[in-house]
Amino acid sequence: MPLEREEIRILCQINSDVIIAFIEQQEATIKQQGATIEQQEATIEQQEATIEQQGATIEQQETTIKQREATIEQQEATITHLEVQITELEAQRKQTSRNSNKPPSSDGFKKVKNQRKKGERAPGGQKGHKGKTLEMVDNPDHVEVHTVNTCEKCRTSLKDVKPSKVHKRQVHDVPPLTIVVTEYQAEQKACPNCGHDNHGDFPPEVKYPLQYGVNLKALMVYLCIYQLLPYNRACETFLDLFGRRISKATLVKAVAECFENLAGVEARIRELLVESQVIHVDETGMRVSGIRHWLHVVSTKLFTWYGHHRKRGSEAMDAMQILPRFKGTLVHDCWAPYFHYPSRHAICNAHILRELTGISDNYGQKWSTMMHDLLDEIYKTVEEAKLHVTALNPQQILEFVERYRIIVHLGLEENPAESPLSDCIPKRGRKKQSKAKNLLDRCQKFEKEILSFMYDFTIPFSNNQAERDIRMVKLQQKISGTFRSDEGAHWFCRVRGYLSTVKKNDVPVLTSLVNAFKGNPFVPSCSNGQAE
Repeated sequence: MPLEREEIRILCQINSDVIIAFIEQQEATIKQQGATIEQQEATIEQQEATIEQQGATIEQQETTIKQREATIEQQEATITHLEVQITELEAQRKQTSRNSNKPPSSDGFKKVKNQRKKGERAPGGQKGHKGKTLEMVDNPDHVEVHTVNTCEKCRTSLKDVKPSKVHKRQVHDVPPLTIVVTEYQAEQKACPNCGHDNHGDFPPEVKYPLQYGVNLKALMVYLCIYQLLPYNRACETFLDLFGRRISKATLVKAVAECFENLAGVEARIRELLVESQVIHVDETGMRVSGIRHWLHVVSTKLFTWYGHHRKRGSEAMDAMQILPRFKGTLVHDCWAPYFHYPSRHAICNAHILRELTGISDNYGQKWSTMMHDLLDEIYKTVEEAKLHVTALNPQQILEFVERYRIIVHLGLEENPAESPLSDCIPKRGRKKQSKAKNLLDRCQKFEKEILSFMYDFTIPFSNNQAERDIRMVKLQQKISGTFRSDEGAHWFCRVRGYLSTVKKNDVPVLTSLVNAFKGNPFVPSCSNGQAE
């Protein structure tokens, strides 16, 4: 209990020891309170440190939570990416020559679904097809009469009896094959008047003491370049047919001579292709001396030109001296370097249809089926219209274009711009897209080029012409594997282009080769289909 001032003064007068004890007690109390305050301050500091530590722990936990959320997002993106990759790999596994641009040889033992609809055409020869069969000739080369000399019943002689009827049977065959050797003798005579020696002239084609004739050399080239026999097998063929062994060097020399004789024809074909309204182009890999080169083909229904080059793109095409000068319509498979040239362009719809089929089969998308059906409908409409008119009705064209654009729009909705194929870790360059999105972008960007066959009936629906022309060269690669030299590849391209052109113009191939060796090869005359 606190003392009043007066009470303290009285106590000081009565007993100072009490005051001293009281003061000491107060000081002790003050010290004790100070220690308590210090302890409380330490406790407060400790609590503040604990709070700070808890705050740091909370921040650390928040950071950990954020990291885990980011990890979860990354894992979800990875799972999505892997799911898309699995879908892509499954789609690749299901790819065949019917629903992609893979060659038929890659199908192996897979059972490929036939795209032909059942009942669309009857089996065998179609109505109007001109049949070919063996027919009897009026003037056979040889007649062998089997006479009747004696009656089978009474054994009476029938030698002087005229036949009442003659039954005929004809056998078409070839005589035993043999090489005919013709010896040319040029006389030498001395003039009795002046003594000058006069020599007879050999035919122009007889240049050496021993040589093969033009017919045999034409057959060599025919077997090696047209029938694609390797040189070893061609030598065996000559041995089996004629009993004469011919060396590979002889075959090579015959091909080289034919190559030299066709230089003018190749140049003529190149110029005719430049002058054409529509040409087909394609390229494929080929091996020369074990190194990958590229075979390029430029063709029409009447002409074929082949060339090979170490490069695939514009450098090779410029060296061909055709595309840089061509001003008509170029039909191709939408490979980007073709668009560098100033001609009009048309895209092969056979490629588009195969890709659409692949997207429908492997990804189950609806727009691709709709687009496939639309292109097929336009093609059939155009083919039917060609029988009566030279162009579609403008209203028909407008309706087809509108439907085409609607399908593209539906496809873009089905395949958003943000592709699920983009990698989890950002990379430089263009983002990878799905096959469906790539095809959609192509359909949107090249609408006019894809539908060009609808606007102009002279433009074909597909680039099958170039693909057919290039197929035999791929077959040659499968048979022989590689060309031994650049020179041999040049020989093959020129001679094969000549033979393909000959065949397209319904001229006998072997006869054309004989004429080439005689210096009078078949030369097409103009790009509108006439040839001499």
